[in-house]
Amino acid sequence: MQKQDLNVAFKDYNPNQLMLLPPSLEEFIAPNHPGRTVNQIIERIDLTPVYLSYSDNGASSYHPKMLLKILVYGYLENCFSSRKLEKSTRENIVYMWLAGMQRPDHHTINRFRSERLRGVIGEVFAQVVLLLHEEGLLDIKEVYTDGTKIEANANRYTFVWGKAIKKSKERISAQLKELWDYAGSVASAELGTEEPDFVNPSPEKVTQTVEKINRALEGKAVDKKVKQKLDYAKKNWPAKLEEYTQKEQVLGERNSCSKTDPDSTFMRMKEDHMKNGQLKPAYNLQLSTHRQFVVNYSIHPNPNDTLTLKPHLELYQSRYGFYPSICTADAGYGSEENYSYLEGNSIKPFVKYSLFHKELSQERKRNRAYGLLENLYYDPEKDRYICPMGQSMEASGESTRKTSTGFLQHFRHYRAKNCAGCPLAASCKPGKEGKVLKVNRNLQNYKARAKTLLTSAEGIERRKQRATDVEPVFGQLKYNKGRGRYMLRGKEKVEIETGLLVIAHNLAKMTG
Repeated sequence: MQKQDLNVAFKDYNPNQLMLLPPSLEEFIAPNHPGRTVNQIIERIDLTPVYLSYSDNGASSYHPKMLLKILVYGYLENCFSSRKLEKSTRENIVYMWLAGMQRPDHHTINRFRSERLRGVIGEVFAQVVLLLHEEGLLDIKEVYTDGTKIEANANRYTFVWGKAIKKSKERISAQLKELWDYAGSVASAELGTEEPDFVNPSPEKVTQTVEKINRALEGKAVDKKVKQKLDYAKKNWPAKLEEYTQKEQVLGERNSCSKTDPDSTFMRMKEDHMKNGQLKPAYNLQLSTHRQFVVNYSIHPNPNDTLTLKPHLELYQSRYGFYPSICTADAGYGSEENYSYLEGNSIKPFVKYSLFHKELSQERKRNRAYGLLENLYYDPEKDRYICPMGQSMEASGESTRKTSTGFLQHFRHYRAKNCAGCPLAASCKPGKEGKVLKVNRNLQNYKARAKTLLTSAEGIERRKQRATDVEPVFGQLKYNKGRGRYMLRGKEKVEIETGLLVIAHNLAKMTG
């Protein structure tokens, strides 16, 4: 092909050209770049808690501020892998500038994240929040609280169930009792009259009992299946009971956990790939926000939000030295214990309770369920309820119930004297002995005060704001950052991962 003359003008290009004065990396970074925000904020916080984790002996270490800047900026840019962060410090201008041209390898980055930030990431997060508060970007005393479940980095099919362990232990106890009874029928004299404990036998007790049965049956005509069962029991049951004890210690008060991440609990997930609410190992992440900035975060092993509010706010108090003045939350937190806790710590509760919206709905008012407590008239002077038919329901007794957290609930009982032939029975649904109510007066008073707050002009505004304040943060973390599943395992590392995520979220929000 014949070469033709071209009249096109090109810019000078010489990749091997050397500069007499090489430019600074900072010159290539825009003035409002998020990397600058990360650098400025990390430089302003006190990392003494991190410094204390280092030893005076040995070779010098990479500076914690440099490594923290790399991690926070990486989480801001959706770069979570330590290997990718290592690569970025060699190829990406922003990372190279934040690292001061140093090149920590992925082992160093991962070790800093997993070990040096353990137990101190919450303090670092709180300092960042206080700096944002000083800048006037958020108010840490007015918070919106909600929770979401994030899948653990664990096998979905290697699970431990507390109820299954309990049934297995009961089965061993029952079979051991059967073997004892059989031995008693064959060799009662050799077996003796002292019967062992079959309710909750220890591995040692099982071994002793099986050996005693074997000695009693020695030389006797024994059923072959019984002999096989005794051999199996001696070989397997003590080890199994020891295994069950260890698993129960890991479970604690939970009913389930994953073998690959024992700190996680099986929870029903809304966002599973089958769209059928599968049970998966997960953590319950609680966030408190203001203006879509994260003010507080906490990780919980229990799926019920009701049990998380108290420890979540206690963690808030430990980080800032005071409680928020206002807390807005949805109906998942509206329990007597939570209302009592909020009131006891002078926190104004814009917290809904179950059936709050149904009480306000027009359909509920048209289709009255006459047996429901809110549709009955209460006479405080005589301490009685009046049903729609005018019948008096007098106080008939009291009872107390302790919740799983140890909180005591007090109930007062009310009974109708005669419900026979009542035309409203289909709606009221009385029992065979008439209608009986169990009323928690303390909870009713809390709900009445909460309803007054929630239906006020301020309450309506805060209920609207909650949906647009905390829930978009969950969307940002789980979908835009792809953190619907944790990368690290174990509660301590999950807390570190979450802390880095929310710090990065706040700094991105500050920049944007």
